[in-house]
Amino acid sequence: MSINEKSRAYGAQKSSIREISAYAGARKAQIGAEKVFDFSLGNPSVPAPDAVRASIERALALPATQLHGYTPASGLPSVREAVAASLSRRFGEGTAAAGDLYLTCGAAASLSITFNAVVNDGDEVIVIAPYFPEYRVWIETSGATCVEVLADPKTFQVDVEAVAAAITPRTKAVVINSPNNPVGSVYSRANLEALASALREACSRLGTQIYLVADEPYREITYGAEVPWVPGVYDRTIVCYSYSKSLSLPGERIGWVLVPPTNPEHDDLLLAVAGAGRKLGFVCAPALFQRVLADCVDCPSDVEAYARNRSALTEGLARLGYEFIEPQGAFYLWVKALEPDAEKFFERARELELLPVPSDSFGCPGWVRVGYCVPYETIVNSMPAWEKLAASYR
Repeated sequence: MSINEKSRAYGAQKSSIREISAYAGARKAQIGAEKVFDFSLGNPSVPAPDAVRASIERALALPATQLHGYTPASGLPSVREAVAASLSRRFGEGTAAAGDLYLTCGAAASLSITFNAVVNDGDEVIVIAPYFPEYRVWIETSGATCVEVLADPKTFQVDVEAVAAAITPRTKAVVINSPNNPVGSVYSRANLEALASALREACSRLGTQIYLVADEPYREITYGAEVPWVPGVYDRTIVCYSYSKSLSLPGERIGWVLVPPTNPEHDDLLLAVAGAGRKLGFVCAPALFQRVLADCVDCPSDVEAYARNRSALTEGLARLGYEFIEPQGAFYLWVKALEPDAEKFFERARELELLPVPSDSFGCPGWVRVGYCVPYETIVNSMPAWEKLAASYR
């Protein structure tokens, strides 16, 4: 075959999340949007802050060559300085400097760059299941093997003993996502400290270096839980971030990779991150939205809207007898399917125009992810369908 077979295979293997979202769009066109309860895509329903629009309007007054021109591959120095200053204000003086940051086209680019910066062919990267399905794609295309380790089935915190048991001489990194997609759990400081201790012990025993990749696009969306700053717990951390959720800019693709100054491989890692960006073609993140970051880096997220949705959904499903994990962050509810086969449960839900995402693609059987980043009315109006779904199993 004259094409790249691996790329063809990834193209043929569709994302369950986006397939369900596309189906929802078609059904809305057929029967009306108000009759379809689409909980598939993590697309923020909260508008971007007014400051974002104001920043864009100011930027439009710049000369065209400045507004639309190339920036340095790693991003505008003034923008990286603004982000670094914000991080230092929030997490302690000296947390980051402009030179520690590489601006990217969103979290997908941040993670792809990070994996390509640290792994070599034959390495292994551990992910905590359930996990965002694209992790596997980005890990495998970097030349590594994706190793799934199930979270604690009761708390959905990291199962540190299971991670320790999965570490081999080929383990190069562990990926954590807190607040977590798809569960909404937030890893506690004690849990992260135990994980850090296990990683340090493994590095010492095996004579290797294991990185902790902290994927944090939901950091600002929490309901009272502390989200520990991971580099303060484990020095070989790399932080990946996106403003898709915090500023409601998922389609604008803007984020960053941070190599903290405390990382022992700091200088070489920064070069590897820059080289990975060059190798993958992820250079010069969108110039307009780089400028938006400089103006809006400290804008608060509208968590109250998601908190209201969270309450409506959890209270409604609890009344109907559903089991779920109470989310501490993000905007997803992890609901126990009413039969062992999550795909069959989804098919029955789909007959009632309920569209959650089955858990199989997240590496964990028997659950569905319900995204509550939707209009409040969608949640309220979906309750009769959830009731009918529960009744069908009685």
